[in-house]
Amino acid sequence: MLRILMVDDEPDAEFLFRQNFRREIRKQTYEFLFAHSGDQALKILENKEIRHELVLLSDINMPGMTGLELLDLVKLRNPKLPVIMITAYGDAETERDAIRRGAAKLVSKPVDFEYLKAELADLSSQTAQ
Repeated sequence: MLRILMVDDEPDAEFLFRQNFRREIRKQTYEFLFAHSGDQALKILENKEIRHELVLLSDINMPGMTGLELLDLVKLRNPKLPVIMITAYGDAETERDAIRRGAAKLVSKPVDFEYLKAELADLSSQTAQ
């Protein structure tokens, strides 16, 4: 089972992801953890048991610590952790910046959940190797 830590300050993000991944959650393909800020995500990531087979999905535009700042901190602490950034501003410059900082992918909002599921399946097969 792949664990996914979703970081987004939007209150409806958790509901949206639970709805779109309900089959995968029921089949125990994925387990979702949710954080509503970068600081909360870092606290969750301190738990060494949680880091096993984990992918981080993070919104970029959040109050306080941005998703890109979170990405920098996560990559300093755990360079191999796969991170997918999610943004409403999916321009080429933002994508280059996120990839340069260590993100595996950048996904634009509104999220194409079929595309995201394919990317997660790809990352899951990579982390299993």
